[in-house]
Amino acid sequence: MDVPLTTADFCDRARMVNADRLGAVDEPGVPGSLGRLSYRGLLSRCDGMVRALDAMGVGIGERVAIISPNAVKMLITLYAVTGSGRVLVPINFRLSAREAQFIVDDAEASLLLVDPLLDEQFGTVRAAKRIVLDGIADEELFTPTSAGLEWPAIGENEPATINYTSGTTSVPKGVVLTHRSHWLNAVTVGWGFGLGESDRYLHTLPLFHVNGWGLPLAAAALGVPNIIQRDVRGAEILKRVDDERITLLCGATPVAATIVQAAEQLRKAGAAVPGAGVTRMVSGGAPTPAAVIEHFERETGWEMIHAYGLTETGPVLTANRVLPTDASTPTERAALLARAGPPLVGVKLQVDGEGQVLARAAKAMVGYWRQPELTEAAFRDGWFLTGDGGQLEEDGRLRITDRKKDVIVTGGENVSSLEVEACLHQHSDVMDVAVIGIPHERWGETPKALVVLRDGSKLETDALIEFCRERLAHFKCPTSVEQRESLPRTATGKVQKYLLRQPYWPDQE
Repeated sequence: MDVPLTTADFCDRARMVNADRLGAVDEPGVPGSLGRLSYRGLLSRCDGMVRALDAMGVGIGERVAIISPNAVKMLITLYAVTGSGRVLVPINFRLSAREAQFIVDDAEASLLLVDPLLDEQFGTVRAAKRIVLDGIADEELFTPTSAGLEWPAIGENEPATINYTSGTTSVPKGVVLTHRSHWLNAVTVGWGFGLGESDRYLHTLPLFHVNGWGLPLAAAALGVPNIIQRDVRGAEILKRVDDERITLLCGATPVAATIVQAAEQLRKAGAAVPGAGVTRMVSGGAPTPAAVIEHFERETGWEMIHAYGLTETGPVLTANRVLPTDASTPTERAALLARAGPPLVGVKLQVDGEGQVLARAAKAMVGYWRQPELTEAAFRDGWFLTGDGGQLEEDGRLRITDRKKDVIVTGGENVSSLEVEACLHQHSDVMDVAVIGIPHERWGETPKALVVLRDGSKLETDALIEFCRERLAHFKCPTSVEQRESLPRTATGKVQKYLLRQPYWPDQE
């Protein structure tokens, strides 16, 4: 029997098994907020949206774009649009209106949904139909239905989402992920992160970023509450962890940093950190240095899990958990956790002769939207070219060493920017750092460190350089240091190093 795997399967199970369990908690005080909903209430609104899309003439296979921070309405849109055979196009709300319009046009979206607090910012962005999610204009879309609605049958190889890459180097490309991709990712991510029916999940990871990595689907299948967090600030996150008894959340290194700062403030005030010994956080988007992991676990009392993947690979390729029996000290544990980890089920990894990580995954993209030449160039003999340098260690775990284009070649020697950044993260004054190569008359290029300092710290260039020289080969060490207020990052937390390099290499990027 050939039964297709679709995103509707997760909603069907939630409807049948978890209807009376808490399904979602929206951010309070926001126009159009839906409050607290059971899975029955959540899915009755999904049925309402499917019925409304039918009435609007948005057909099967047509694209529905959405610009929104995390919100229950975005969660409903993910479930209903994909589950009924339409194709969801989530758009990063941190983009400019011009960039968002490019995506709407490129995807040929029939319908555009816009969060009410973003309506002015994206006022010029248009599609054939445009609806603001303010609780008034969108009333028809989110009216619950009392009678269950039969969603149309869909093939598992049909597109479910088009997720546009965050554009660290070029114009965004639309990554087409099928229902099969979503299904396999949700199941394997749930296993890799240890998701269970007793969990309570906090959406600090943007839902627009590869559909929240698949956790909204996995949560529905297991009856796990989806607690919405719009503003990713440490104090607000800790409050939500306390109020909602959160056991799992995800985010990039900057999210972990803001949580640590808030936890430090609580400890200084003599208060306990919520979630200690209970909550786990999955760090992804960019490699997290061991020093950052150790500091995070010490200050919060939470467990950190390390994940690695790319939009094109569905997205998650690896999940790294370190059991208490695997490490004898916090420092040893952090060193093990700094690796990307073992592949998820259905994922194969290898490293080519140039040190580039290649991935073959059953859940990888079918290609870039209407760009066959770019799709062909992204694969070699069925393996996706990640563009990341890495090593497969003896125990089968992957370690990411650097992006290929971020390797610094100085005097003929290759320097991993990640290695230098990991060293600088050990310094007590450094909160964030990016290391880039800049032109050098004699050596070709030389490492430069761009640092964000902790509050109250003062830049001491010579001391930071000497700190590195005590720990690394001297050719790897920065020859200059510059203080920055912040570093430009993509929605996934990756530093946009091409922007940092541009002033020094104006003709090359």
